[in-house]
Amino acid sequence: MTENKTYIGLKQKDIAIAYLLLRILIGVNYFNHGFTRIFNIPGFVEDTVKQLENSYFPEFLVRINSYLVPPVELIVGVSITVGLATRSALVATFILMIILKMGVTSVQNWGAATSMLSYGIVLFILLAANSFNIYSIDHLINKRQTSTNSQTTHEQGINNFFINKFWKKRRRQHRLPTHTSFR
Repeated sequence: MTENKTYIGLKQKDIAIAYLLLRILIGVNYFNHGFTRIFNIPGFVEDTVKQLENSYFPEFLVRINSYLVPPVELIVGVSITVGLATRSALVATFILMIILKMGVTSVQNWGAATSMLSYGIVLFILLAANSFNIYSIDHLINKRQTSTNSQTTHEQGINNFFINKFWKKRRRQHRLPTHTSFR
């Protein structure tokens, strides 16, 4: 990453730091949503069923989704916060938000629906600007894999060089006729 490269007058490193802070902010938010609910999932489920009793969704569907919400929030919260499988966690969070959005709009809770739009915008920014996710576990893993792959590629190149030299020499020693006639 070059320090001098700019985007609309912004330095790449500054964008990466802003990305890090926004990623941590949204990750902590989802982590705390999940963490505060994970120890009282039955209570969370009952509250959600009560809130959505006038929706067009059947109760069993509301219950199933409600049991899944706290662990998913906790997992994606941790993942986004530390930057591990960030892209996948952001996509999973978007899907979660779409499901939750369907629930709150089905009972015309427009305040919650409006609030959820701000989450959607932040998730969009993080997903669209994922190339700036350089202060993360993902980046460390990719850097290590790239280093290992380039070393492996170099070693394979050396091995292929010697193998090809060997086979060329063997082919020259045991030349077979190029044209045979079977008349």
